[in-house]
Amino acid sequence: MATIISNRRVAEGIYVIHAAGRFEAKAGQFFMVRGWESYPLLSRPLSVYDQNEHGVKFLYKVAGEGTERLSRMRAGEELTLLGPLGNGFPAAEGRTALVGGGIGIAPLFYTARHLEQADLYLGYSVEVYEEQEFRSIGHPVTINCGGRVLDGIDFDEYDTIFVCGPEPMLRAAQLKSNLSSGRAHVYLSLENRMACGIGACLVCSVGCEQGRKKACSEGPVFRAEEVVLA
Repeated sequence: MATIISNRRVAEGIYVIHAAGRFEAKAGQFFMVRGWESYPLLSRPLSVYDQNEHGVKFLYKVAGEGTERLSRMRAGEELTLLGPLGNGFPAAEGRTALVGGGIGIAPLFYTARHLEQADLYLGYSVEVYEEQEFRSIGHPVTINCGGRVLDGIDFDEYDTIFVCGPEPMLRAAQLKSNLSSGRAHVYLSLENRMACGIGACLVCSVGCEQGRKKACSEGPVFRAEEVVLA
């Protein structure tokens, strides 16, 4: 159990929840989070937005009954956390770009805080949120609202690229990677639906070049050339 320190609304349907405790998550990992006993049945997979000696933060979007319940929770209430889970992002080498679309920006804040150098590209459909938090890290930040954030990025300028966002954006990143010179090592963080979070139920399985893999335990981060997106 983890006690909620705060649960703040940062945009329409977007919240940051801060839970107390000592955690040792890697950048790009996630927790299975729940704030209820029996219903809804499943916990919700939330990427680590930030982590320090006081606790862990999750940036999340209200997208169903579970996250709607989370949005109504207050300081002092208890969360059940299972994690950290997943493989997380590998070590970045050379010039690095972090690219997020929508709530896919969530794992990039903690990732950026642990890189000496990185260019951040954040894409939003309607409303920009957490911009000042990202800028406070000190890395260059490019904001795209209402357009396609990938259009402004030359993959050949980078050695490592981490991308997280909705599947159409990941497909576009995969295509862009295929059409580039191949200099950049491109990694995609998938936002698959998950049930158990530990690889037992196969709900989150994803097609890969060498067969299906479990996004929760073998991902959620995959090499762009490895994963087969529908």
